[in-house]
Amino acid sequence: MLLLILVILLNTVIFSIFKLFSRFCIDSLQAITVNYWVCVLTGTMFSGINPVQNLSSTGWLIYALLLGVLLIGLFNLLSYSTNKEGMMATTIANKLSLVIPVFFSYYLYSDSMDVLKMLGIILALPAVYLSSYKKERLQMSSLLLPFIIFLGSGFMDTFLKYVQHHHLSTEQSQAHFSIVGFGVAASIGSMIVVYKSVVGKHKIELRSVIAGVLLGVPNYFSIFLLIRLLDSGMMQSSAIIPVNNIGIVLVTTIVAISLFKEKATGYKVAGIGLSLLSILMIILGEQNG
Repeated sequence: MLLLILVILLNTVIFSIFKLFSRFCIDSLQAITVNYWVCVLTGTMFSGINPVQNLSSTGWLIYALLLGVLLIGLFNLLSYSTNKEGMMATTIANKLSLVIPVFFSYYLYSDSMDVLKMLGIILALPAVYLSSYKKERLQMSSLLLPFIIFLGSGFMDTFLKYVQHHHLSTEQSQAHFSIVGFGVAASIGSMIVVYKSVVGKHKIELRSVIAGVLLGVPNYFSIFLLIRLLDSGMMQSSAIIPVNNIGIVLVTTIVAISLFKEKATGYKVAGIGLSLLSILMIILGEQNG
């Protein structure tokens, strides 16, 4: 249970930091790149693992490379969407992507799936739409961004569960995999930052570096502890992911309304309500199975 609470709180901190990027004129690419180097340093210090040692014999190196690409792409997208579409809409679209790993858990790991759980998954789709909807702006682009996040986040959770199930049987391998994945993301981000600096498009800013440092520590542990949570045997992955995601949605929504003064419109309230109902049905369905 402690792992679950920590993952929820760490993800809430990450989304809150994202929300502050626009307020303090933070260059998100620079901050996210620094964040990944901090993740590598944090993981190395915490685990005592040499990231480059015995890489060729790990069996998961190719997956760590893919993880790095996913991290740098999805994290920048989450940062952009948090500031453009709002903290609640981005968080809900991100976390209701649970329908994707739940679906694959049924086929890949023989998780239980009954009518109640299936109905909960179906209800999650309009919940994402309503939570992202803005009455004053009906352009397709306003729905496209949360939908891309929905797909990307769902693939990320499915991918992490797959790698954990097949390749990460020990805490040491889970930490090593996380560190290498962050290192790949940091390297990709650094190349882009250097390129933009050389061609004169962007200057490296101290405030963006500081933001990246603040983001790095919670980000490392959010991924590492999520893998530990999936490996804990606390529940089937088709139940752990919904419970984790709804906790993040609820806590982040409270923070968005109370600290960042986001408007809880009727559409967003309806989306939150449907998300609660859909995830409750998924959890009850898993227990009945």
